[in-house]
Amino acid sequence: MTETSAKRGSGRADKARGGNPVSRFLGAISLFVRQILDELRKVVRPTGPELVRYTTVVVVFVVIMMALVSGLDFGLSKLISWALTGATI
Repeated sequence: MTETSAKRGSGRADKARGGNPVSRFLGAISLFVRQILDELRKVVRPTGPELVRYTTVVVVFVVIMMALVSGLDFGLSKLISWALTGATI
């Protein structure tokens, strides 16, 4: 009788999974680093003007959100103060 290709392949896989735990760990780290480097090669870095534009958009958005939250905080604190103490606004 002859072995099927699936059985022969699984025997090799078992040997590859077995062995020294330290070498398996180092192999896993090596694979992880290779995958990271492969993904970093796919990254598209922005040009200078794009970077300035993106930064400006983020800063303006954060300032607007800070103003909105501050206004709501001030307004609600005055409303709660008026409701609980009966003081004038």
